[in-house]
Amino acid sequence: MDRNKWLLWGLFAWYLALSGWTAYGPVDPEFWAIASILPACLVVGLIAAHRWLPLSPLSYVLITVFLSLHTIGVHYTYAQVPLGAWVDQALHLGRNHFDRVVHFSFGFLLAYPMEEAFRLLAHARGWVLYYLPVMTVLGLSGLWEIIESWVASAVHPELGVTYLGSQGDIWDAQKDMAAALYGAMLCVTVLAIVRGLRRPQSMLQAEPAVSE
Repeated sequence: MDRNKWLLWGLFAWYLALSGWTAYGPVDPEFWAIASILPACLVVGLIAAHRWLPLSPLSYVLITVFLSLHTIGVHYTYAQVPLGAWVDQALHLGRNHFDRVVHFSFGFLLAYPMEEAFRLLAHARGWVLYYLPVMTVLGLSGLWEIIESWVASAVHPELGVTYLGSQGDIWDAQKDMAAALYGAMLCVTVLAIVRGLRRPQSMLQAEPAVSE
């Protein structure tokens, strides 16, 4: 229990330190401020709900990794993240794909915490336990794209273009949603395979106990 507590405090300290670094001299301060609102709300919500929804340490690590990727993205604006630019130059991809990586990570890294939440709160079982996280990721991805369009139309045009980060791709929103969907599907597939492999081992371990 103490180890888990120290882990949570360490993850929280890491996120605060990273947020403090990204708050210093972001490429676009207004974009950084707008794009940091929802992650901050998520962190506050996780802290407030920790007592009645205690997720596993793995879930908190996965959430922190995703938030870290997002925080780095909003510091540079997704279209100007150096790592994405280096990959683009090396592989001649034609655009900075860091935003696509983060959208994929949204599905891949957050599907398990969502699965855990459905298991604890709704007592979901069977195939529904794998279906709900995938649909939730897809729905939240669509909602994020809608929020982006609202922000883009509400603020000055140049910030709107930066916030959307489409980099000239008219299908950017659809591709971002697809990336998140693929990430979630991969996560639940890996989860189902791991649990399927563990089930026979659990049954074999239980047989000697029953015979005794």
